[in-house]
Amino acid sequence: MGEALSITDLGFRYAAAGPWVVDIDALSLEAGEQLLLTGRSGRGKSTLLYLIAGLMEPGRGRVLVHGQDMHALRGHHRDEFRGRAVGMIFQTFNLLHGFSAAENVMLAMMFSDIPRAEHAKRAHDLLAHLGVDRPDAPPEQLSIGQQQRVAVARAVACRPALVLADEPTASLDPENAGGAMDLIQGACRDTGAALLCVSHDPTMAERFRRRASLDALGAETQR
Repeated sequence: MGEALSITDLGFRYAAAGPWVVDIDALSLEAGEQLLLTGRSGRGKSTLLYLIAGLMEPGRGRVLVHGQDMHALRGHHRDEFRGRAVGMIFQTFNLLHGFSAAENVMLAMMFSDIPRAEHAKRAHDLLAHLGVDRPDAPPEQLSIGQQQRVAVARAVACRPALVLADEPTASLDPENAGGAMDLIQGACRDTGAALLCVSHDPTMAERFRRRASLDALGAETQR
């Protein structure tokens, strides 16, 4: 099936002479594989995801997403590729106010190969499958749990090769965190997307067969 993600000698620092915030020898993720990446707060977990998505530029190294060198692309070409190949789930959801839940999902399909005439139906079908019963309501009128479901639908709407989840349960209480992860992992399995989840929550470990620590990357990851 091929690799969804391949990272080689990736480094990032905020100042030319400063410490490396991200320093990874190698990391790969097969199509459909799910990996939990752990690290203490401030270790660079979110920065790594932004580098993978092409939202920040590395100081060195290479990031391949679905075989494409992300940082070899420029401008709208990178935006278009990201829109097709990468789904993102943020801890604060980042849903757009002024748009309905369905419209938030439809906006994610703008750069996809999915015909525009099918966007509305796919958005509504995804939201129904994930248990969102008010697809035409704006996000601010939905519960936190429902907003999480909209964010997951948006992340997988384009059938991406890779989903990046940044502390996806940080804003949820423990009772709802498990359900949220069931939702995220299940949606990725249903669509065939690989999942890279970063978190400092130790209870997440039991959910993933493969785990790695940012502090140890460059060493063998646990399988």
